[in-house]
Amino acid sequence: MEGPIVEESVMAGRIVVGVDGSAPATAAVEWAAADARHRALGLRIVHVCEPWHADGATEHCARTLETAAAHAGDLAPDVELSTELLHGGVAGALVAESATADSVVLGSRGHGGFTGMVLGSIGMAVAGHAAGPVVIVRGPAVVTHGRIVIGYDGSEPSVAAMAYAIEQTRSRDAQLHVVYAWQLPVYSPYAVAFSDLLQEAFQQQAQAARERLIPWREANPDVLITDEQLCEHPVSALIKAAATADLVVVGSRGLGGFASAVLGSVSHGVLHHVSRPVAVVRPREEAS
Repeated sequence: MEGPIVEESVMAGRIVVGVDGSAPATAAVEWAAADARHRALGLRIVHVCEPWHADGATEHCARTLETAAAHAGDLAPDVELSTELLHGGVAGALVAESATADSVVLGSRGHGGFTGMVLGSIGMAVAGHAAGPVVIVRGPAVVTHGRIVIGYDGSEPSVAAMAYAIEQTRSRDAQLHVVYAWQLPVYSPYAVAFSDLLQEAFQQQAQAARERLIPWREANPDVLITDEQLCEHPVSALIKAAATADLVVVGSRGLGGFASAVLGSVSHGVLHHVSRPVAVVRPREEAS
């Protein structure tokens, strides 16, 4: 049964999901509908009809939007739902949507305007320039683990990511697992001679990472927060942790191992290899 449709309404606290009729986009709708239900938010579904589409494509675009809306309505009939057919460039339209959205949800790849969503220019542009969280969904949820994973290093973007992760954790009655990964300096044939110093440096980093969590635990006593500190490449650490996660959260960039989390090797690695939904969170005051 389709939920209430509010055409072109402007809702505070809404999740925006971009659709194009592909399987990953359908998975994104399913994730976004569930997230809206969990967090009592509205859901806005948009499809971008680009200028280069052939004559008559508007009708096809409208059907794509209607199909996605009907599916979301069946999944979350109590969620306030709006739809809009947009025109222009996909990345620009979605970044503009993010200005008034709680978050933007996209499939990992698609066809038409969403081709190459994860590794191509559109996905990277949206994740890199959106005003808030961008969630990339690769496929439908098969197993629920009741666990959110976040890469946290104390940088400003990771603080925003932590706030988002805690909200997600609380709304799902799940637990939050915080990963800090410290990567060894570039290998040198003389590194063995400094093994004790490297171990000491890691212990200092690990202790600092544990201490950074104290205020979060004190401010959120209702949320179960576990943590681990690893001497490992951050991509590898997050891939392993993601195996039993319902969502992986990273800041848009960070310090140390999580530097350049959107455009650098860490984000590329996570988006390439993590099959669970990945949220990239950017502090809103940094939006551009």
